[in-house]
Amino acid sequence: MDPHTLSLVWDFPQPFILPVTPRGDDIDGLNHTNNAVYVQWCGQIGWAHSEALGLSLADYRRLDRAMAIRRGEYEYLLPTALGDELTLATWIMASDGKLTMERRFQLIRNRDRATVLRARWDLVCIELSSGRVRRMPGEFCEIYLPARVNPSDTPTPTR
Repeated sequence: MDPHTLSLVWDFPQPFILPVTPRGDDIDGLNHTNNAVYVQWCGQIGWAHSEALGLSLADYRRLDRAMAIRRGEYEYLLPTALGDELTLATWIMASDGKLTMERRFQLIRNRDRATVLRARWDLVCIELSSGRVRRMPGEFCEIYLPARVNPSDTPTPTR
């Protein structure tokens, strides 16, 4: 990992991070990274974080359960351009331990350490075979609940 990414200012402690860089096909007609690319990156880091914690897509299928996005919010603060070195972070913020979970994201442009995106997902546990809302299985609770960020430990976000 690039040493300067360690000095990035995160909204919350202990981020799970993923370096990303816009490629040619990520750039839109305004010469900025297309907003849909940020959404895709959030999906990529969400899965990477889940897998790092110990839950893969294969586990979701085996358990017939998944955490599905019920609502997504994206705050696009600044543009990024072709070749910008960026660092994306994610955290699990809350979970009721039954049905729901919240995941947050922050994207920082490394060269000036500016936050360019903040995002939030509200997730709900579903049964894959029916698509219906169901309780989280024990494995989800055992893995996701200890990974939650304690809100009392969180700094106030700055731009």
